[in-house]
Amino acid sequence: MIENAPTLTIDNASGGAAQTVVASGIWQVHALAQCGAIKKISAMLKSLDNTPGIEWDLTSIMSIDHIGAQMFWNAWGKKRPAALKLAPRQEALFARLESANELKLPRSRRSHLTWVMVLGFSILSFIEHVHGFVRLIGQVVQDIWRFIRHPMTGPWREVSANIFHSGFQALGITALVGFLIGVVLSYLSAQQLRMFGGDMYIVNILGMSVIRELGPLLAAILVAGRSGSSITAQLGVMRVTEELDAMLVMGISHGYRLIMPKVIALAISMPLLVVWTDAMALLGGMASAMVELNLSPRYFIQKLPDAVPLVNYTIGLLKGATFGVLIALVSCHFGLRIKPNTESLGRGTTTSVVTAITVVILADAVYAIIFSGVGF
Repeated sequence: MIENAPTLTIDNASGGAAQTVVASGIWQVHALAQCGAIKKISAMLKSLDNTPGIEWDLTSIMSIDHIGAQMFWNAWGKKRPAALKLAPRQEALFARLESANELKLPRSRRSHLTWVMVLGFSILSFIEHVHGFVRLIGQVVQDIWRFIRHPMTGPWREVSANIFHSGFQALGITALVGFLIGVVLSYLSAQQLRMFGGDMYIVNILGMSVIRELGPLLAAILVAGRSGSSITAQLGVMRVTEELDAMLVMGISHGYRLIMPKVIALAISMPLLVVWTDAMALLGGMASAMVELNLSPRYFIQKLPDAVPLVNYTIGLLKGATFGVLIALVSCHFGLRIKPNTESLGRGTTTSVVTAITVVILADAVYAIIFSGVGF
């Protein structure tokens, strides 16, 4: 038996129905946890739950903490019993337990118009984004016109830095993905063409699919995931660290120094990345065709200009420039809308990448409709 162990004693001195429960010892967590005292006391308190007219005397307790007080409070049904004796130092502890009301969650009221409200808020949010995006386009157009009128004071360093980060540093990943896509497309096409004896048409399939569609689309998706997220995160961090506010205080325009250089850089970098991705994809397809169909690289290179008219190459470059501008605008739009907290930064970056890829695919579909009869 440990010294000053928590104990409960039932005193029935009068012999009647009224009983007095006397608590003594140390009712703190370290004492309750020793020798299994907490289990015995909990069982004893539970047996006293439904006993009528019981009196409680806690004045003999040497010290008590929140754990010990909570055991009594639970045994009393979370309300103070009618007959209770407490020491003055215990009053504050049980007063806090008494004032801590049980948390009541608001009852959810489901309405038949809930889906209408959700749809309405979604439409309003979409209109707000479209309005902000159109304003951003107008601001960029004004900044570009200012840049053309005063080229000597333009942000040349920012444009050069963004071309390096968005274009040059993306050469590795675009080359790898383009080469592998070319290998896969050539391998699958060769298996089907061999069945019909159309081995020579592998050049037509690879040339048209890569130069006209896959090359620009692959480069745009990779740039949207890599550079688009970087642009949004950069502007978001500047919002969190209040650098954007500091620029406004110093009279520096966000659009002229931050947004316009990124738009110009991606408009220049994306067509070059499209050319690079096309070349890598065609090299991968040529290597796969050489292995699967025994087509020499010389035959592949000679047949490529005849299989793919030059206008398809022009369409691919035009797609690249358009995709670059759209990625930069979408990334900057969501970057400027980030609130000064870390949760908004992560959510805004994710939304920016998803929206940029979706906009790129929609733009590619528009190009497919407009130039449906060109280049065949």
